[in-house]
This record gives sequence, C-alpha cells and structure tokens, in this order.
Amino acid sequence: MSPTAGGPGAATELVAARARLLERAVGTHRIDPPTLRASLADLAEVWLATHGSAAGIGPDSGLALVAVGGLGRRELLPYSDFDLLLVHDDGLDPAHVTEVAESIWYPLWDAHIKLDHSVRTVPEAVRVAASDLSAALGLLDARHIVGDEEITNLLISGVRKQWRADIRTRVDDLAAQARDRWRRSGEIAHRAEPDLKNGRGGMRDVQLLQALSLAQLADGIPTPSSIGGGRSAGELAAAYSRLLDVRTELHRTSGRARDQLRAQDADEIGAALRIGDRFDLARVISDSGRTVAYAVDVGIRTASNAVPRRGLSRLRRPPVRRPLAEGVVEHAGEVTLARDAHPDRDQGLTVRVAAAAATSGLPMSASTLARLADVAPAPRSPWPAETVADFLALLGAGRRAVPVIEALDRTGLWGRLLPEWGAVRDLPPRDAVHTWTVDRHLMETAAYAANLATRVSRPDLLVLGALLHDLGKGRGGDHSLIGAELAAAIAARMGLSAADTELLTGMVRHHLLLPSIATRRDLDDPATIDLVAEKIDRDPVLLELLRALAEADSLATGPGVWGDWKSRLIGELARRTARALAGDETPHPEPVAPEVAALAAEGGTHVRIAPTPELGPHTFTVTVVSEDRRGVLARMAAVLALAGLRVQRAVVSAVGESAVNTFVVVPTFGDPPDPAVVRQRLLAALGGADVLAELRERERAAVAPVEGAVTAPPLQVAAPPLLRWFDGAPGTVVLEVRAGDTPGLLARIAEALEAAGLDVRWAKAATLGATVLDVFCLAVPGDEAALRARAEAAVIAVLPEAAPPTPPDEAVRP
Repeated sequence: MSPTAGGPGAATELVAARARLLERAVGTHRIDPPTLRASLADLAEVWLATHGSAAGIGPDSGLALVAVGGLGRRELLPYSDFDLLLVHDDGLDPAHVTEVAESIWYPLWDAHIKLDHSVRTVPEAVRVAASDLSAALGLLDARHIVGDEEITNLLISGVRKQWRADIRTRVDDLAAQARDRWRRSGEIAHRAEPDLKNGRGGMRDVQLLQALSLAQLADGIPTPSSIGGGRSAGELAAAYSRLLDVRTELHRTSGRARDQLRAQDADEIGAALRIGDRFDLARVISDSGRTVAYAVDVGIRTASNAVPRRGLSRLRRPPVRRPLAEGVVEHAGEVTLARDAHPDRDQGLTVRVAAAAATSGLPMSASTLARLADVAPAPRSPWPAETVADFLALLGAGRRAVPVIEALDRTGLWGRLLPEWGAVRDLPPRDAVHTWTVDRHLMETAAYAANLATRVSRPDLLVLGALLHDLGKGRGGDHSLIGAELAAAIAARMGLSAADTELLTGMVRHHLLLPSIATRRDLDDPATIDLVAEKIDRDPVLLELLRALAEADSLATGPGVWGDWKSRLIGELARRTARALAGDETPHPEPVAPEVAALAAEGGTHVRIAPTPELGPHTFTVTVVSEDRRGVLARMAAVLALAGLRVQRAVVSAVGESAVNTFVVVPTFGDPPDPAVVRQRLLAALGGADVLAELRERERAAVAPVEGAVTAPPLQVAAPPLLRWFDGAPGTVVLEVRAGDTPGLLARIAEALEAAGLDVRWAKAATLGATVLDVFCLAVPGDEAALRARAEAAVIAVLPEAAPPTPPDEAVRP
C-alpha cells in the first residue's frame, strides 16, 4: 500500500472537486476560464496545505512545500501537472524527509494526477538552478504552499540572486534555447494547429520575458498574477491572457493536457470563448501570438544590449551614432532617432526609420517605435515624393522588410500608413494551400517580388502591387475588384501619377489572370493570347509586372505552389503575349534644360544646388557643369556620395565641350553642403585627387566592426543584377543596368566603364524603390561584341551581391 497522509486514495476528493468545476465550466452560466484556473489553483493549494500539515510540514518543521511552474504562477489548467518541490533543512533525517515526501506524492499518483516533483535543500536547489537553465526558469516561479515560510523565502531569494548574478553569461543561452524551441514548434500565428505553449509567440515566451524582468534586463513585463487573473496590463498581458484562455478551453474540450490546438477542436473552443468559428479563433491566436513574438524579440535584444561589458571592453568608448537618414541614426546596433529629430512634426520620419532599418538590416529600437507611435503623424495626402521613395525602398529591401513591417504593425504605425490594412490583419486563409495569414502573405509576396525587381522596368510598382494584391480579402465580394478600388485610393493618397495608378490597379485587378489562363486554356489558340492582350489593354509593362507578380504570389502562398510546370506555362503565355504587343522601347537621352545649356556655354566648372520642394523638404537638384572628358561622371558621382548625397535621378549629357550633369539628390543627414565646397572637391578630383578610392574606403568603414556595438549585416540587395543591350545611334550602343541600390553605386559603375576604356556619350539614372535603372550610351570605336563583353565584365564586378534566399520562417528571428 502506498504511504498517504489521509489514507489510500485521499486525493480522489481533489479529482472529484475538479470534475464538478469542469461541469460548471460549460452551459449558460459557465465559469469563465480565469475563474476556472483560479478555482483549480485554490483546490490544489487547499488539498496540498491540508495534507502537507497532516504529514508534518509545519511552520517550525524545517520543511516547506513549494509550487513551481503553472501552479507557482497560479495558472493551473484543468489537466496541468503539479510541479512541486519539497525543501528541507540540511540537518533533517533523510528517512524522515523521504517519508514526508512520499505521503504527498503517493496520493496524487494514486489519483492519476501527473506530478513533477523533487526534494532538495536550498543550496542544492540553487546549484541546480545555476547549472540547468530550464530548472532555473521553473524555480523563478516558486511560491510557498505550506510549511516553514522562512525556508521558502531563502529559496526564492537565493535563486533570484543567483539568476541576477549569472545573467550576463546566460542571455545568449536563453536566446538559443528559445530559437531551438521555435524551430521545433513553429510560429503559432501561422500554424494550422499551433503549439500554444512552446511555439514562437506562445506562453513560454512571456515566461521568458518575465525571467528577464526579474534579472532587471527588461521593463514593462506584466507580473504573473496580473496576467493569470485575466486583467489587462497592456497589450502583452491581454495577448497572454487570451492564449491562456484558449489553452484552458483546449484542456477542457479534449479532456487531457494538450498544448497543440487541433483543427477539430477549434470551432467548439471558439464558441465556448464567444469568439466565433475556427477562423475567428485563428485570427485571435494570430494577433496574440504576433504581439508576444514582437515583445520577446524586443526583450531578448534589450537584454543582450543591457548586459554589462566585462574586462577591458568596459574601458572602450561607447559606439558612436552613425547617420542613416535625416533624423535617423544607428546606435548600439539599433536604428533610433537622432537627438534633433522632431517626430511630432516630421510626417515622413516613420517611413524613413523603417526604410533605414530594412536597408541596413538593423532592428528598430523599441523606444523609437514607442515614441513614434505616441506622437508621429501619418503623412499628409498626397505624400511627399521622398516619403513615397522611402516606402518603396522599404518594400524593395526584400526579406529584411518583413520584421520591420511586423514591428510597425504591432505598434500601430503600419495602420497609420495604410488604414486599409485592418481588414486583412491576422485574417486566416480559407484554404489549406496558404501557409500565412493574409497580411503576412502580402508581406511575403512583396519580399519575393523584391527578388525579381531587376526583371521588370518598374520595380517600384512591382513591390507595391505585391503588397496590395490581396488587400480586398475579408470584405466580401471579388477581392480582386475590391482590391483594385483600394489600390486606387492608396495611390491617390501617395500622390502617384495617373499612369502609375492605372498600372497599379491593373496589377491588383488582374493578379490572377496569367495563372488562371495559363493553367486552364490552350496556349496554342490565338484567341487565348488575344484575350490576355485585351484584358491588359495591350500594355507590355503591365504584362511583365503581372508575370513577376504571379511568381512572387505563388512562392509566398506555400510549398509546392510554384514549380516547373506552372512556371513554364505562365512564362510561355507571357512570352507569346509579349510578341503580340509592341517590343521594348530603346532608351533615349533626356533633353538639356535651356538654362543649363546657357550655363554650359559659359565654360568652366559650375555647381548649383537648389531645393526641389515639389519632391519633398529634403530633396535637392544639383547641377554640375565641367570640362567634358573621360571619367568626369565617375568623379562627379563620387564627390556627391562623399558629401552624403544619395542620387535619386541623374541626367548626364554634353553641350559643346562641357559635360552637363543634373542630379536629384536626398542628403543622408542634414542639409546639403555649400555649392562652393562641392565645386572645390570636384576641381580637386579632376586635378588628380582620388575621390573614388576615398569613397571605397568610406564604404569599407561603414560595415567594419564597431567596439561595443552590434555589427550591421553585410551590405546586400534583394535582386540579382541584370544587364540589357539596345542598339543606339550610329556608332553607339546602349547599356541598361538594373541592380539593387547601394551608396555610391553610380560612381562605381561609371568608374568601371572608364577603367575598361569605354566612352560614355550620355547617361541617365533612376532609383525606383530599392532598385536602380541606369542607362549608359557607349561609343563603339571598333568591335562591338568585344566592347559589350568588356563592359559587362567591368560592370558586373562592381555591382552589389544579391542576398541568398532566406527561409521565411527564419527571416524574423531576432
């Protein structure tokens, strides 16, 4: 017979009381989940206290019964384990301690209550916590049940003191343990059957945050009691409470301890919690999981940055603030606001911060996001052109844009930019082929589209259309038509031209056209090609955008949706339709403005910098006139890059003996330099100063490790480069370069062409989102084939490397 304090089967009364509670948890007058958890915890504590006292665990006994885990947090679910620790003084008789312990454990085992138990002294428990990370996290939740309360206090204070003392060596292990758990269990926001406890964004993540707050490395983490009682203590507490409620109902519905929400239980749980059907429940879980996931990302990063440096590193200077954009700097490995930024007055600041984070690969600091959420206004309609450019640069960053948009959305800033987003936020898919919620699917599609940006002539519209193509879902009716109307409204708010608006709405309206026709119609039938051509108003630009969008949309849907068969069919349909439409237009030089031609006629070197308010408060036009000779374009572009000016557009031509270059630029930080200073730098460059070498050195320094700071990821772009050739005027050939944008790229390309012995007759450059389309007209003095090969080799060597494909589920890891 098992030893008991109250006789064999004494714990059956506890099981019977639990059964009566669960019976009352259903029906019209049901007990709500927080009350049910509290009642279950009360039952367990009363039974443990009563039987513990009867077993001799009294105030002066040298023994204490301590609850850890869920019972320690008073989050006892219907079929949760009892996690118990019997703590004793060193001097007690081991046989007596064993007898007392068994008098508690055996009745629980006899009643088939799952039990996780241990018997230790306080020093033993502290040593276990020091060596076992999982045990330490459990002991941080320790709570006294019965016995010598002084022993319990010694245990709690000892474990927490040791936790705070050793935390600097354990933060990395905590983060690694969390990532391993996420890889095993997935992300609860995007799993059909999520693991509510262990998945990314699940309950263990909030408990991890609580552990970091106990180590004084994270702020604002709700206490277990405020969360467990269901009272709101902020969005994180509300999210955690919802997950607790769902998991409580999951236990009750399944009649056993479960962490994974099964599809067959979802409707019943949704109805019991008065949420709705399984789709409504999935939306609540997604919202809660993403809220928790964002909080744990910030918490781990904040803790890592807060850990004190040791040894000689304590004496090193703190990291400097590196300018990234107007009002935006990098500090300690995060994107943050400059000291003189004015978030309450700068309507484009939120988008600039987001674009800087996405292009640099660095996270936005939590304090910056909180400040922007508190005071930053949405851009006024129509948006300034530079704000549109920053927004498109954000989308064009590809995979790096996803965690940025998620962070903006969790802090309310994304909805401020796109109010239409609310209808698709956390909206679950209606078919099993889709991996993601609708809003995340849109982010993923934009990320894949950025990888294809160099295939199209309008990469900016490609990534924007990818972001908006399913925005009409969740509103009833044909989502393509509804989405096209929403896209038109967004285009008007952004200030897009009528032609661009037509292309954008055409992408959204017809984003299913090519996949539908290619997989269901005979491609050899001329009527099929005519149908596609008529649907797209015979627009070859729209056709290439739809071709790229179809691929990005399929890749973002789920595994196996895009394959060789589908790619071949859609590609063949697009090619046949393109042949039926007009071909590519040969690039041509831009005319020179009369006032610029007059300046060139004067001869000499001139530099003029003028604001361009119609494009935005931080956009300027730089006009440069100098002697026309080989290499002048590379040196002009390098001087501008060294002056902190990012080129958005450029027109390069010649008037007589003068080179006439016009650049539309945005200063990286502050105001542009004085024109006289730029002129002196240009004269020095033309006189032999190696500004190109200086530019290369600055670029190397920008990605070099900084003491005491997190190193920025290597500079990479989303899409691989693409070179295209066109026949030019007699004696010339035209090279079009499509590549991801990086600082000083125009200077590097021009220098490469110069080094290859090529003469640039005219050129023009445009930055569209995160992609550049640069065109160079080259003189052909002899063998054209050899010239093309020489030019391609020279240019490819200096273009930025495209980032390797990143698995979507790894892209948002902190």
